[in-house]
Amino acid sequence: MDFRLDQQSAIPLHAQIEKYLRKLISLEEYKNGNNLLPKEVTLSKKLGVSRNTVRQAVNTLVNEGLIKRKKGVGSKVVHKKITTRLDNWISFTKEMRNQGIDVVNYMVQNTLVNAPNEINDALAISQSKKIWKLEKIRGSKDAKYLYSVSYFHPRVGITGKENFNTPLYELLEKEHDVIVSTSKEKISAITASKKISLLLDVEKETPILKRERIVCDLGDRPVEYNIVYYRTNYFTYDIEIKRGS
Repeated sequence: MDFRLDQQSAIPLHAQIEKYLRKLISLEEYKNGNNLLPKEVTLSKKLGVSRNTVRQAVNTLVNEGLIKRKKGVGSKVVHKKITTRLDNWISFTKEMRNQGIDVVNYMVQNTLVNAPNEINDALAISQSKKIWKLEKIRGSKDAKYLYSVSYFHPRVGITGKENFNTPLYELLEKEHDVIVSTSKEKISAITASKKISLLLDVEKETPILKRERIVCDLGDRPVEYNIVYYRTNYFTYDIEIKRGS
């Protein structure tokens, strides 16, 4: 990106450099943190200013958490993770919207299957019944974040004709009068199997966050058994715990 300082401008030189750096870190080349930004000494020479002037601009972005600097290596864009709270359950789509990210559905597949025995037991249904299985791979335009698998209790009334590109729980309420109320969850750290690594575009045995949950309606009846595999370089869980008396 071509850039020159305006020596005649009333805007301080460090502020001009800061504005330039903000544009630079939005470029595909740098925004995912894959490449180092130009070094301070390089910028000072190219722009004809002291290194301290460049450092002042860089420090502003470091303090805002936009870039990180490593001594002897250089600076690069901070790759921000998506943080979701365990004590405030909302849909993935809403979580992403709240953080200014547009959700991309890389895969949406709905099939009628014979579920594993443990799924049938969790949903309290007969093992002879076929149930609907919904698989999704979701993320942003930059990368895949998660692979989810949902199994639905027959009473929900899934037909297979629903538009599962829309937020799931809004769909269940609107089309099937099912209002979900509670989520009973279990979270574990695993390594990616061959299947998961292919689905999420990661190396086999990459650390993965696995979440299993039973979603229940207002009457505490199971509606969905859900398993989600998260890429840990894009997603974290956050929880606030108060000390007991």
